[in-house]
Amino acid sequence: MVRSRKVTVSTDAHGHTAGWAETDPAAPTPPEPDPTAAAFFDVDNTMMQGASIYWFARGLAARKYFTTSDLVRFAWQQLRFRLLATEHAGDMSQAKEAALAFIEGWRVEDVERLTEEIFDELMAPRIWSGTRRLAQRHLDAGERVWLVSAAPVEIGRVIAARLGLTGAIGTVAEIVDGAYTGRLVGDLMHGPAKAEAITQLAAVEGLDLSRCAAYSDSSNDLPMLSAVGRAVAVNPDGTLLRQARQQGWEVRDFRTGRRAVKIAVPSTAAAGLVAGAVTAGLALHRRRRAN
Repeated sequence: MVRSRKVTVSTDAHGHTAGWAETDPAAPTPPEPDPTAAAFFDVDNTMMQGASIYWFARGLAARKYFTTSDLVRFAWQQLRFRLLATEHAGDMSQAKEAALAFIEGWRVEDVERLTEEIFDELMAPRIWSGTRRLAQRHLDAGERVWLVSAAPVEIGRVIAARLGLTGAIGTVAEIVDGAYTGRLVGDLMHGPAKAEAITQLAAVEGLDLSRCAAYSDSSNDLPMLSAVGRAVAVNPDGTLLRQARQQGWEVRDFRTGRRAVKIAVPSTAAAGLVAGAVTAGLALHRRRRAN
């Protein structure tokens, strides 16, 4: 079969050929973007190796906002608190109140500036290239892509902007006169809260969740993964891997051997400990600065 071709030739004022373009009518045309489809990506250990709050804390420590000994001491205190909280399950009010206490009094622009600096230094090299390609496929298909993270939304927004994504959903801190009060607006963006957030976003943006995709490494995100039409387990923990196999979900694992074990540390125990250390360490730093 002979295929016809259309050739367009442009010439300059002297009649010389300046360029040409060629189209093949038989070539497949790209599909039309689906405005009702989108993708939602967890951040910690899904888009990034380790936890964003861990690397943020490392960056703050490097800037002398608190010392390494402060970090270790407050991490142990946070571990003790978490163990006691487990024994007395059901009372999460103290944890919620402390979640963003470390930025009380900070200007929003200062936190955003520090996040940008720390992302470029510590987070950017730890973005999973495989997950980044998955997100790019959605963008290339004309779909919007959001990050969904328990980290403060400012961190998520910086990561999304640096990666060229649509935006981010995260834990929201109260702001008064351009400064953080240290209190939460709503709940931590964790577990069922993520599913509720993307459901609300879908209603606002006109998305059909049955045509959307979600990506995560953690069984904590099962509510979000179950809320969309296509769930993908990325670098999954054991519970999520079992669930993915039972549900027939796609699994993508970009880890290899011992590296996977090492990466798992800052995303679980260390991430939680450092979050507590940041809270106490920066409080101590503010007192030192005030004196």
